Amino acid sequence: MTGTDVDGLINQGIKAANSGDTAYALECLEQAVKLRSTPRAWTYLAFCLAKERKQIDYAIKICEEAIRKDPRSSSHYLNLGRINLLAGRRTDAIRLFRQGLLYERNLQIEAELRRLGLRKPPVIGFLGREHLLNKYLGIMLTKLRLR
Repeated sequence: MTGTDVDGLINQGIKAANSGDTAYALECLEQAVKLRSTPRAWTYLAFCLAKERKQIDYAIKICEEAIRKDPRSSSHYLNLGRINLLAGRRTDAIRLFRQGLLYERNLQIEAELRRLGLRKPPVIGFLGREHLLNKYLGIMLTKLRLR
């Protein structure tokens, strides 16, 4: 298989993963990483493994290793964030998405953050978000457009 074939396989896998067809992406990326190991291909493979085979811990290790090798690629943070969402770790996912945006603009990360619907911090920081004062002050300040 030539270099362009491997690139095509990686691109097909990434495109399929981003469109939600992680089963097909898994097939493409498993073949591709056998032929050429790149951090980007590995992180997308890790996301597919987490989604399709529920191998969350293994997928996280793969992504963390890719980030060590190539820390400035936002796609690594995107995939690690997605894996954390699958594991139910919403706060960690948001932190990773934001960290990825520090390196480069990534429309997929921005879409994930919009989908998650980020909330503003509580009005009174030392009280919990559910506290009545925070709840009603937040509503009132929002209606007055002060927040």
